[in-house]
Amino acid sequence: MSRRSLLRGTAGLGAATLLAGCGVPPAYVDESRRAARDLSARDRTLEFANWPLYIDTDDEDTAKRPTLNAFRERTGISVRYTEEINDNDEFFGKIGPSLMNGQEPGRDLVVVSDWMAARFVRLGWVQEMDREGQPNVDRHIDPQLHSPAFDPGRLHTVPWQSGITGIAYNRRKLGRELRSTKELWADDLRGKVTLLSGLDESFSLLMQGNGVDVTKWTEDDFHTMCDQVEKLVRAKHVRRFTGNDYIKDLSSGDVLACQAYSGDVIQLQADNPDIEFVVPEEGAELWAESLMIPNRAQHKANAEKLIDYYYEPEVAAELAAWVNYVCPVPAAQNVLADSGDEDLVALAEDPLIFPDTAMRSRLAIPRDIGADERVAFSKRWNAIVGL
Repeated sequence: MSRRSLLRGTAGLGAATLLAGCGVPPAYVDESRRAARDLSARDRTLEFANWPLYIDTDDEDTAKRPTLNAFRERTGISVRYTEEINDNDEFFGKIGPSLMNGQEPGRDLVVVSDWMAARFVRLGWVQEMDREGQPNVDRHIDPQLHSPAFDPGRLHTVPWQSGITGIAYNRRKLGRELRSTKELWADDLRGKVTLLSGLDESFSLLMQGNGVDVTKWTEDDFHTMCDQVEKLVRAKHVRRFTGNDYIKDLSSGDVLACQAYSGDVIQLQADNPDIEFVVPEEGAELWAESLMIPNRAQHKANAEKLIDYYYEPEVAAELAAWVNYVCPVPAAQNVLADSGDEDLVALAEDPLIFPDTAMRSRLAIPRDIGADERVAFSKRWNAIVGL
């Protein structure tokens, strides 16, 4: 089971809207109120909250995490690592009350999807990092992920892992190749296609299939896409909307093509070589899930050291070899290629972990859904998903 194979939220109205509906609107926190006294120098610890199955583990003892153990041995900093994030909105609601009230959140480092990271940045709930103490980040971060619209220059966020939302299909059962999002709507795929249920996970690829530049999509682009999908749902062309359970449908042959995440497909291919992943001709979404240091974190300097450690190419390569998502440190490719290990060399050559130039030319990071758009857009999308 991959990390993204766990139950994900549909991003519905979002925890921010739910909190506002309860009379507790999320409060912007000014820069002057974000920092707490940093205990890093005297307290060599760190609280790190991440998603399940999203870090390397020892083959014989899954409770051991080799890269974290090596960090402790090198720096003397012990990391208390918890796998408590299972859903972006759920975690927002969990940590939000502390952050909006200026309280210590109990975590020094967290990982959320970039569309949720954008919300944290807009609310002023995360601290700017000291890049002078993070030379590896500046030197090795993937240029394509360097400066998203929600966080220019990545001052508040750093990608943990990245990935691609594209199309997966069973080439043998379909009997032909798929190269375009538009080909999902072919007559012989009626009732054999699934789409992702989460708005933030699904909209970009569908807009790109319509030729939209998703870095600057508009409200009209959104509603055009929704009109198209609604028509396909009513015509029974779309079998259903899924979380990560599309993996089961694709493996069983109940569906022949679907929206999918690159990392899932890498793992599916180990058991079923007929499953292929394609970045459509019209383009696909390049996403990231990013590290952030929340306001009032008590071990900011320790957290910054850990982030920079994971941007050493050797460390990034070790992590990439385990999680199999797009590595945000391109220099890690040479580490794997020069390892002399046949399996690691194969990973270095896999464009779903290290996209080549041709693939990168078709990848885009969409602008996120703004706070003023989210409620209306979520209602429209969820009504379609519920048909």
